[in-house]
Amino acid sequence: MKKLLLLLAVIPLFLNAQEKHTINGNVVDAANGEALIGATVLIQELGTGNITNVYGFYSITLPPGDYTVEYRYIGFVTQTRKISLSANTRIDIELSEEQTQLQEVVVTARPEDENVTSTEMSVAEIDIQTIRKMPAILGEVDIIKSLQLLPGVSTVGEGASGFNVRGGTVGQNLILLDEAPVYNSSHLLGFFSVFNPDAVKDLKLYKGAIPAQYGGRLASILDIRMKEGNNKELEVNGGIGTIFSRLAIEAPIKKEKSSFIIAGRRSYADILSRPFVQELRDGAALNFYDLTMKTNYKFSDRNQIFLSGYFGKDNFKFDADQGFSWGNRTTTFRWNHLFNDRLFSNFTVFFSDYEYELEFGDNPRDRFEWNSDINTLTFKPSFTYFIDQRNELTFGGEIFKYGFEPARAIGISDGDVINISVPDKQAIESAVYINNDQKINDKLSVQYGLRFSYFNLIGEGNKFILGDTIPGRRRPIEDVIEIGKGKSIASHHGWEPRLSFRYQLNKTTSVKASYNRMLQYIHLISNTTAANPLDVWTPSSNNLEPQVGQQWAMGLFKNLRSNDYETSVEVYYRETDKQLEYINGADLLINESLETDLLAGIGRAYGLELYVKKNSGRLNGWISYTLGRTELQTEGINRGEWYPTRFDQTHNFKVTSFYELNERWTLSSTFSYISGTPTTFPTSRYEVQGITIPHNANDSRNNVRLPDYHRLDFSATMKGRAVRRDGTPRKNRDELVFTVYNIYNRANPFSIYFWQGEDRVDPGVLADTRATQVSIFASFIPSITYNFKF
Repeated sequence: MKKLLLLLAVIPLFLNAQEKHTINGNVVDAANGEALIGATVLIQELGTGNITNVYGFYSITLPPGDYTVEYRYIGFVTQTRKISLSANTRIDIELSEEQTQLQEVVVTARPEDENVTSTEMSVAEIDIQTIRKMPAILGEVDIIKSLQLLPGVSTVGEGASGFNVRGGTVGQNLILLDEAPVYNSSHLLGFFSVFNPDAVKDLKLYKGAIPAQYGGRLASILDIRMKEGNNKELEVNGGIGTIFSRLAIEAPIKKEKSSFIIAGRRSYADILSRPFVQELRDGAALNFYDLTMKTNYKFSDRNQIFLSGYFGKDNFKFDADQGFSWGNRTTTFRWNHLFNDRLFSNFTVFFSDYEYELEFGDNPRDRFEWNSDINTLTFKPSFTYFIDQRNELTFGGEIFKYGFEPARAIGISDGDVINISVPDKQAIESAVYINNDQKINDKLSVQYGLRFSYFNLIGEGNKFILGDTIPGRRRPIEDVIEIGKGKSIASHHGWEPRLSFRYQLNKTTSVKASYNRMLQYIHLISNTTAANPLDVWTPSSNNLEPQVGQQWAMGLFKNLRSNDYETSVEVYYRETDKQLEYINGADLLINESLETDLLAGIGRAYGLELYVKKNSGRLNGWISYTLGRTELQTEGINRGEWYPTRFDQTHNFKVTSFYELNERWTLSSTFSYISGTPTTFPTSRYEVQGITIPHNANDSRNNVRLPDYHRLDFSATMKGRAVRRDGTPRKNRDELVFTVYNIYNRANPFSIYFWQGEDRVDPGVLADTRATQVSIFASFIPSITYNFKF
């Protein structure tokens, strides 16, 4: 394998060795200096070129000669430069937005034909401006819920912010905010996500064909990049909505060299209700807030630093002494350095922390307190070497230090303190990778890479030696070994190869295929489908092996009518080994011997994804459809036979549309239809002293499906006038957004439970049990939001 890594690094170096020169630079937005990610830099004479990276940087190496360089980005005016290349040349470009009489909705920020010409596949992207126009719960824009409208991505339930990707669990998604992982992405128990759209510049979801620089999760990588801040002039954005308000301020610190952005949100339903609700006056609370910040400084053309952070918290208090809270904190420091005209580097250090706290009992002598935490400190050096216009080599590494605090819990009963805390855990994860994106010829391009990862669970802590038992039952503890501080409790490692290729059938059509293998060393412990603030993360150990996932995908991509229409068909097959499952009645919280209740199964997911998108015109949008199955097989569950997962959805159909009515009014709507998800129902029951006890006689799991889910949403955006009455343009911009969520009052099921009422029945009388459906939103919800910018 070491020889293979070396071969991957040197193969491109043996290409054409004649004297060449390099054109490089940055492509930015002329209005605010923000780097344009994925802008196309095309050499017209050669019909080839490159795209800018996540920092807006590009580099192209060519033989000496005269060239015409074209800079393109959707929604911006194309610029052309003629150059006579006789030495290395730096060209920084500022692109201006197109100004048309009627602004059309932009549904992508990628080059017009990138979906066909790039090697990349199984990627979901939505432009942030498009996300702002979508109907949303209570009129508030939400990034994660917007992604659920794309093929292969499904919701975990009405109102929840978690998502499933191609049959993966919520815990198999890695969510990155400026490279720092976010372990719980929900506000208000999942109704909103933690990402402030005013501070987000770019987002990309990898469903498959995951590049070698990413690792740590099996199903997907959601990479969210924050705005750097306007380095030209002061800009203020904000909004006043039904649930919360937003404010973002960005401005230059030193014009065109340094800038900042500060964006904050705060909900206020509890403040507005306080005069009318006694509990709120007594200390109860239901609110959230978050603050997103970023600054940067450009020392020279070769050096730039970035510092960003996120701080957010939710409070759910029953009174001044009881309730729970949870929140995320992230801090990221990055240094971009250009070693030479072709070697670009990025050094990143980040810290991420997620914690929650619970407090119950209004008497100091009878009280329960519990808090849990997971934190990560990471260093990541990464390098990109632009070998020539046909080869882009990426390599680097990363090292993570994890801290797990499963439960710091104290119970106080009649003044006696009982400490039931679970000991903390520490772990180190490291990885090295190399990846090359190579254009072999005009028709064939390939991206190949290799990643090696290593995980070590270290003491101080206990190492449990478990015995065998009947499959599906709790495993007995045979021995407990105390491991000293800094010594290894268990270690795991593995190779993670990545491969994808694109073959261009003609100018508008291509075929793509990919394979990737992923390892996941930390695990989300949850017996719910939706993300829960009380979920716990735990590391791999001597009893809990890392989850291993492999995915194969193939697709046909075709554009029509000069890229006005995009179409694609993808098929995929995923298999997982050591996928986490639980015994019946598993004790998941405040359990030091949690491993005794965990099972390892195998999973498979396969499906077909169809996607049609109209990019231009007054009426545009997309249609997505996914036909899929997701199944598990675990010894000791369902008699060892395959069974559907709780989030298995056979049919997932979504329509998203936008219509520019005139210069001021934009209409949009979304429709969703999803097959009912499986759930476990009892097959029989016992009557014990008038109480009904449900029982599953077949030991089956997920044996019944909930009713199908469908919903229609609508919104209308009215822009404020662009000119004053005297004909002069207004510098300030504002708009009103009217939204109706769930127009036709569909009571979609979130879950169904059984009960017999509050009273016991007389002996010999059969209890009248009933099924009750829980719906989060059972009626239409209107809302209005006011947004402004100046």
